[in-house]
Amino acid sequence: MIHDSGADVEHLRLITKVARLYHTRNMRQTEIASLLGVSQARVSRLLRAAEEANVIRTIVVIPPGLHVDLEDSLEQEFGIDEVHVVDVIDDDEARLTQDLGNAVASILRIMPLETKTIGFTSWSRSLREMTSALQPLQRLAATRVVEMLGDVGPPTLQHEATRATQRLAHLTGAAALFLRVPGVVSSREVKAAILGQDLHTRAALSALDEMDIALMGIGNCEIVPPLEAGGNFFSQEQFDLAKSLGAVGEVNLRFIDAHGEPVMSELDELVIGVTLKQLRNTDRRLGVAGGPSKYKAIHAAISGGWVNVLVTDVVTAEHLMAQGRTALS
Repeated sequence: MIHDSGADVEHLRLITKVARLYHTRNMRQTEIASLLGVSQARVSRLLRAAEEANVIRTIVVIPPGLHVDLEDSLEQEFGIDEVHVVDVIDDDEARLTQDLGNAVASILRIMPLETKTIGFTSWSRSLREMTSALQPLQRLAATRVVEMLGDVGPPTLQHEATRATQRLAHLTGAAALFLRVPGVVSSREVKAAILGQDLHTRAALSALDEMDIALMGIGNCEIVPPLEAGGNFFSQEQFDLAKSLGAVGEVNLRFIDAHGEPVMSELDELVIGVTLKQLRNTDRRLGVAGGPSKYKAIHAAISGGWVNVLVTDVVTAEHLMAQGRTALS
């Protein structure tokens, strides 16, 4: 369960991870720094903090309430950089979304954001919860927060998404770049017309080439309220087409199959947002999702390497570990 002390929990998680990598896996400090995206000096400080916190004795002692063994197992099984497994209050979807969002807020408090360009999926429920829980970060400013998908859903959702982007930019000291155009359009011609006349949209899409961190949800190829079929979102028939081609999940409406391979179709030409190529070129790709309805999609996203920092709940993590990387469930 994530409380207001979430930042302390994430600090404990980080020093425990560094201690295990250094003392158990015998990794050099430079290797750990590269893996976690921090400086070598910070790795040294974290190792000292681990000693002061009595995490390091003759063995590495895992503080209560963490799931480090499960996290390590998932990282090794799927070849991803970081897994953050959190306790949740219950399996209610709304509560799960809130708990996962709070967890991401705690992670961002210790994530290096200086001079970074942050891609942000503003319509993700968990990430909107994250921005609500996040407090101002006392550090050098990030450079830009860039929306990774145009508007989807009804006007109320669009307004909430805009506010979330504005809040994240404010709290990180960054400039906000919005995509105030439909996330899904009716034809390639409409898309070309929008891009041809909207300088701000072109600037935001270009900035996605320079993302350092991508914050994103993971979708399950279903229409989940308050999202609505058609208009600025895919219709049920379009989702059915994607699934008939093998899609089990999507990241920012880019479809992937059970192996995590892209599912290419004419639907890609209708999306105004980040491409899979832009995601692949981003160093830290943080995905947040959990719950039975997302099992296949999460498995696909981490199997394909679209997510290399995963935030999920204990039950989902245990399911993913039981399935293993080669499962096609």
